[in-house]
Amino acid sequence: MNAQFKKGVLELCVLTLLNKKDTYGYELAERISSRIEIAEGTLYPLLRKLKSDGLCDTYISAESGGPPRKYYTLTEKGKQAEAELRMEWTDFVDSVKQIMEDDENG
Repeated sequence: MNAQFKKGVLELCVLTLLNKKDTYGYELAERISSRIEIAEGTLYPLLRKLKSDGLCDTYISAESGGPPRKYYTLTEKGKQAEAELRMEWTDFVDSVKQIMEDDENG
């Protein structure tokens, strides 16, 4: 897949997953990379940016039988951003589909 496509949609993927449940970084990476190939160093800088922009926050949770993990959770601002990005993405995909279908129909 084109690297620019992935770069543009990665933020939406992260916000969407965090909107479903609080998640730690490695789990986010695993869930995303099971569907989209991403470079290892891509996710954590994005998580830092989301936190500095006030879209997510973090907390440490000690799991039974494992080391403490840093979980990411969406803030209210992050939930709003996810909803807006989701709507923009849906409109964009619909527009691209229309262009492709119009082109096929001559």
